[in-house]
Amino acid sequence: MHGHADADGHFRRKESAFRSTVSSDPDAEFPAEKDRYVLYLTYGCPWAHRTNLVRSLKGLEDIIQLVILDPELGPEGWFFSGRWGSAEKDPLYGFTKLSQFYFKAEPDYEGRYTVPMLWDKRKETIVNNESAEIIRMLYTEFDQLLPEELREANRPGGGFYPAHLRSEIDAMNEWVYHKINNGVYKTGFATTQEAYDANVYPLFEALDRVEQHLAHPGHQPYLFGENITEADIRLYTTICRFDVAYYLIFRCNLKMIRHDYPLIDRWYRRLYHDETQRTRGGAFKKTTFFGIVREPL
Repeated sequence: MHGHADADGHFRRKESAFRSTVSSDPDAEFPAEKDRYVLYLTYGCPWAHRTNLVRSLKGLEDIIQLVILDPELGPEGWFFSGRWGSAEKDPLYGFTKLSQFYFKAEPDYEGRYTVPMLWDKRKETIVNNESAEIIRMLYTEFDQLLPEELREANRPGGGFYPAHLRSEIDAMNEWVYHKINNGVYKTGFATTQEAYDANVYPLFEALDRVEQHLAHPGHQPYLFGENITEADIRLYTTICRFDVAYYLIFRCNLKMIRHDYPLIDRWYRRLYHDETQRTRGGAFKKTTFFGIVREPL
């Protein structure tokens, strides 16, 4: 865990390296096509969880292949093992490590080997490894391959990233990312007291802010009203891990969600336990693996 921090004790997340886009335009560099793309991820990673969750919510299981790596980060990065529901080896090339894809895409690659990773089988390269961008591709770019009821234009409220709420969602994403999504890592990976203090208090101030946000009548039952949006998806993958992992393993232990944040807890439980068509039969629950999340891998 301590190997993630810089020399001053602070953890600083590096930028993702591959930032291309799958497009509904058939003439695009990476056009949306059935069976062309593979999503590589681990069940334990909250960033990867976002993409798996949206793939399920959108009904893209038969369009985008999913391949799972071992949830433990090995000395050489993510790898295949056959444990915890992971593949024994990569089904495309027989690779045993995620890094092999990065070098296949770019032989001189010098960055991190991260998940999620969206791979193009036709061009044999990485399209994108930034979860925030991958989920937005999944919202809309494959819609022409989906039945009418699963297309964004036909979703209640205008979809997961509706035009009339984009500025509000973007604003919330900004502080939730820095103080909560990444805040738990900046706290957990801190190697000095100063670095820990600099991040643990803003983390809980941000959780207090979410609790206050949910107290507003217009922010019920979801963060922006009657329909699930991107803001719910991005916050959920951190909150579902909070009490079972971050509280203990990352020392984010000033408060617990279940005991100290009743509105967040109710919001979270509603998403997790919903097995209606709203969540395509339980996408939040089915993509949350507590047995893996709680392991201090």
